Amino acid sequence: MDKSNIHENETLASIKNRHSVRMFLDKPISDADLKVILQAANQAPSAHNQQSWRFIVVRGEKKNDLVNLICAKAGDFPKPASALLRLASRSIASSPVVIAVANSGELISRGTELFKVDKETGHDFFRIMEIQSSAAAVQNLLIAATSLGIATVWLGVLVLIKNHILNFLGEPAGEFMAVIPIGYSARLSLGPQKQPLNMVVKYL
Repeated sequence: MDKSNIHENETLASIKNRHSVRMFLDKPISDADLKVILQAANQAPSAHNQQSWRFIVVRGEKKNDLVNLICAKAGDFPKPASALLRLASRSIASSPVVIAVANSGELISRGTELFKVDKETGHDFFRIMEIQSSAAAVQNLLIAATSLGIATVWLGVLVLIKNHILNFLGEPAGEFMAVIPIGYSARLSLGPQKQPLNMVVKYL
């Protein structure tokens, strides 16, 4: 028996195998698999179970419009940021479908009444909670896709044009936005090595 894998199960294997893939095959994602991935994202923990997130599925001509938007805005930035935005646009162009995630802002708007705190304190408090909740939903999405043999990449650089993308998606300006192309990897690849636990864990 391989003792090194004695505690590994399917969930842990998916967490371990998840890594960013930036180029995809011209192969569609089935509606059934897409629904499984979205359901997993929606099962994430959220502050007060408010689920103040929205999942926007982008494909076809609308996906091409998103690529064009990013390329157009890339020219507004210095070369390093512009290059990363163009790289992100190529990932989107090669993927069969994109899932965007945004905050609804509902928890922020109701938070001050829920906790009976002043608006400034409440806004900051619930803003952070909405970000945490939506980030957990994205992580669920990434792991669920990996478990199905589907590759993903969370395009963090698009935060540079967050408000433009939220407007494109028809979502209100908010604190969180993620764009995740999903598809089948164009090539076999491995994720980067992670730091050993003794570099990142502290016991008190």
